[in-house]
Amino acid sequence: MKLTQYLGLGVVVFFLAACQPEVGSEKWCQQIKDKSAGDITANEAADYAKHCVFK
Repeated sequence: MKLTQYLGLGVVVFFLAACQPEVGSEKWCQQIKDKSAGDITANEAADYAKHCVFK
């Protein structure tokens, strides 16, 4: 029973991760731009500057 629960959880996590836009894509840049400043991580800010500001 636990094996099927773990497998099901793994499938859900896989599909949720696949729904995120690729870093640097137009959709991703817009998503970061729309976030409040307090919700953006340092890595996201660096990637945003690299891929969206200084193309």
